[in-house]
Amino acid sequence: MENGKIVALEDRIPKLKEQRRRKANRRLVILLVLFFIMIAAIAYTQSPLSHVKTIMVKGNEVYTNKEIIRKSSLTNHSNIWKVNQKKIARDIEKLSEVKSAEVMVHWPNTIVITVKEFKRIAYLKKEQDYIPVMDNGKLLNNKKSQIIPVNSPILFEFKEGPALIELIKSLETLPAEIINSISEIHYTPTKTDPYHISLFMNDGFEVSATLRSFSQKMIHYPSIISQLDPNKKGIIDLEVGSYFKAFEEAEGKEGE
Repeated sequence: MENGKIVALEDRIPKLKEQRRRKANRRLVILLVLFFIMIAAIAYTQSPLSHVKTIMVKGNEVYTNKEIIRKSSLTNHSNIWKVNQKKIARDIEKLSEVKSAEVMVHWPNTIVITVKEFKRIAYLKKEQDYIPVMDNGKLLNNKKSQIIPVNSPILFEFKEGPALIELIKSLETLPAEIINSISEIHYTPTKTDPYHISLFMNDGFEVSATLRSFSQKMIHYPSIISQLDPNKKGIIDLEVGSYFKAFEEAEGKEGE
């Protein structure tokens, strides 16, 4: 019934057929679109378009980009859909100087590898070479150089072990201004103190200390030298308490 009038069934049949035809056409279009999308996706995954095109490496200093990429096993033939981000990160973290790694996929075909390396804290002098010392206490023997490093303490007689690890922990807690004022650190253990060290400062002073209390006492170094005559150099003893002994006095006692 339309507007109070009775509509004959034979008049409604064409409209119903038209509605059904439109619905069927919409379904057919949707199915065809889904079909072509599926075909395009399959073709894409099997074509060079789905291969990794760009591999970016960030945060690396110790290792080159080539070394990181080689460890990741990624190439320009790798399928970006099959990239296992966690596995690649674990493989890169097997490198001794890498603290952590993160692998991100940037569509359509870019991989970004971000690494965090252990820091170089100091350099160990061994014969004619300078070997980097990392903040995990490891020595980079394969990165040794004969060039004197700048603004880094030079270590003598240390080797991988508890004393070196204790020194690294201490250095990491000290301000940069104090680290930069240290020229050399010599490992000089005694019978009573296996953690004894001797420091030679850039300002001409010498420091005698033990690693057991080194960081707690060395932080006061600027305050200590501000109370001393800059023209009168000597040894600042930080082992028990803090006291100063001029080189002339030390030499005089040795002569006696």
